[in-house]
Amino acid sequence: MITASRILILDCGSQFTQLIARRVREARVYSEIHPPTRSVEWIKAWQPTGIILSGGPSSVTDEGAPTFDPAILDVAPVLGVCYGMQWLAHAAGGAVKGGGRREYGRAAITVGEASGLFAGFDAGEQSQVWMSHGDHVEAVPPGFVATASSSDNPVVAMRHASKPIHAVQFHAEVHHTVRGAEIIQNFLFGVCGCVPDWTPGHFIEEEVQKIRTMVGGKAVICGLSGGVDSSVAAALVHKAIGDQLTCIFVDTGLLRLHEREQVERTFRQHLGIKLVVVDASERFLTALAGEGDPEKKRKIIGHTFIDVFEDASAAAGEGAEFLVQGTLYPDVIESVSAKGGPSATIKTHHNVGGLKPDMKFRLIEPLRELFKDEVRNVGRELGLPEEMVGRHPFPGPGLAIRILGDVRREALDVLRKADAIYLEEIRAAGLYPDIWQAFAVFLPVRSVGVMGDGRTYEHVIALRAVTSTDGMTADWYAFPHDVLGRISNRIINEVRGVNRVVYDVSSKPPATIEWE
Repeated sequence: MITASRILILDCGSQFTQLIARRVREARVYSEIHPPTRSVEWIKAWQPTGIILSGGPSSVTDEGAPTFDPAILDVAPVLGVCYGMQWLAHAAGGAVKGGGRREYGRAAITVGEASGLFAGFDAGEQSQVWMSHGDHVEAVPPGFVATASSSDNPVVAMRHASKPIHAVQFHAEVHHTVRGAEIIQNFLFGVCGCVPDWTPGHFIEEEVQKIRTMVGGKAVICGLSGGVDSSVAAALVHKAIGDQLTCIFVDTGLLRLHEREQVERTFRQHLGIKLVVVDASERFLTALAGEGDPEKKRKIIGHTFIDVFEDASAAAGEGAEFLVQGTLYPDVIESVSAKGGPSATIKTHHNVGGLKPDMKFRLIEPLRELFKDEVRNVGRELGLPEEMVGRHPFPGPGLAIRILGDVRREALDVLRKADAIYLEEIRAAGLYPDIWQAFAVFLPVRSVGVMGDGRTYEHVIALRAVTSTDGMTADWYAFPHDVLGRISNRIINEVRGVNRVVYDVSSKPPATIEWE
């Protein structure tokens, strides 16, 4: 890595660990996530400018709980977050207690000193943060001082009196911590002395070199979905190896309205990338027939994708050895434990855990360490049109995971029309850029309605729209009532078979953005 500064994040199992990396990179400082089992020798060789110890679900006194060699405290400045703070306190002889004061959600803290992590704050100032812990630091260890408190806890932040060691009980990386980004930047620049030199252009330069080294003169295929992730991944790989890349767009039968035509136009005309279009809709629908379990649907789609790629590659005579995927950080953290850490699995993503174990391709995942907003910026740097990079996320498994239960052609037709109306009205109202993701969901229920003078018993469509900065947390979008009413009216009147529309007002967490 050629950046001047680099932050090592040791993952203790928090679902928010990747958000720490995102906040660091937002500040244009490179970061990597690694398991807490990294040796001191390895860490020294990595040469971090600073070290962040993440949160996690364990108690510091649990058997098998994540732990660190205390010698890391002498390698570089350290910031402990949640569990990381508790470990620091416990290791230095402080009092960490479990239960009794569990805090989850928004909380107010009082800043004790306007320096260090809280430079730019006022002493005595109250600030909103996000808590998620059961254990707490009852008393600071010898050599430490408390720097913030809450009504429930006398110690929600602390620092060493003479060494660059800081800790917070709350999650500064979460969007709901109002000045969390400022706190992290204080650590990066005020404590660690980082240089902000990591940019989309820097990322592209490094990834291009990696891809060229990995691929050599071999052929590569990329499965296009038409979404932002696969499009940016394809453009990045194309920049690295040119015509060695063949993109394969699979019409799965699970696409949105006019998706196929848009992809063909963009990639052939705008980007000049070799594109093979495969109509495999019958193959996918047959494979999915009768299957309603969301995890099984994802795996069926993932396996079928690979089969189609293998067949298409053979038919094109390319002899491809590599497969490009637009896997992102949120995909990884929700599917598998990040970098060997103990983080819990939320759901399997088709492009992470749904691939066949005997797949013949080697994977190229150039976006695996990025969040969605970073991917969009990389796409802009690569010269992709805004209408492409600004699109709302669309899942690789397509509409199959927006149809709850069995995936039937009738349900797909209804959902496509409803979803198209929904997005059309959002754009017409000028709200599309304000929303992170919006989509319709086909529910496996029918409801009684009245149309004209007759009774109906027809399908229900759920609408979902959220705001987010990273996809890891999200709030439901508060539509103007007239817009929501107009959307509902159009769907019921124009989509045959629908007589009821509902709106999802769940946030993430506890819900996920997608329903499946």
